[in-house]
Amino acid sequence: MRLDVALPGRVEYGRAVAWQEALVARRLAGGRDALLLLEHPPVYTLGRGADPAHLRAAASGDVPVVRAHRGGQVTYHGPGQLVAYVLVDLARAKLGIRAMVRRLEEAVIQWLDSSGISAYGKTAAPGVYVSRDGVEAKIAALGLKVRNGRTYHGLAVNDAMDLGPFADIDPCGFPGLEVTQLSDLGVAMSVERAGETLAPILTRTIARPTP
Repeated sequence: MRLDVALPGRVEYGRAVAWQEALVARRLAGGRDALLLLEHPPVYTLGRGADPAHLRAAASGDVPVVRAHRGGQVTYHGPGQLVAYVLVDLARAKLGIRAMVRRLEEAVIQWLDSSGISAYGKTAAPGVYVSRDGVEAKIAALGLKVRNGRTYHGLAVNDAMDLGPFADIDPCGFPGLEVTQLSDLGVAMSVERAGETLAPILTRTIARPTP
């Protein structure tokens, strides 16, 4: 199994969605799977079934709000956050959607561990979390969409960003959920470098044969 990897830098959210749609069409025609690792200008995104009430103060702010095709509730994307869009044929990978979610979490956990950060996933609340002084905080959000057995959308890892916009929403639909990032955990890394180092771990983890 081979994945084409692209690291295009900062991409406007709507353009990234259009890019994914084009890649989904390519994959439906038999094309290779792909990973897009990038960052976005400031934007709030709501999952297809998300409750707008979770936007709270964000709805009246300057950051645009976009209804996304992915699952999940509301999250924030902005400069300093690595977004990984995962475009994979589940049948080709021999994975179900839940197994794919677990593998994405596993890859991020392994990647964080390589920088000395202990992290974990939660079955009832997809994403990756850390504990600081007994307080749980989310460092990576996850939301996928599946079309005809092919995934798109993916995950977002907080690297070195302004976390302030998260205070105006209920992150991932959970009031009071703390969020954190690599820079607050003592790891200095550019978004570009984060993408370069996470990509091979994601690729290996997704492509690993199912027992």
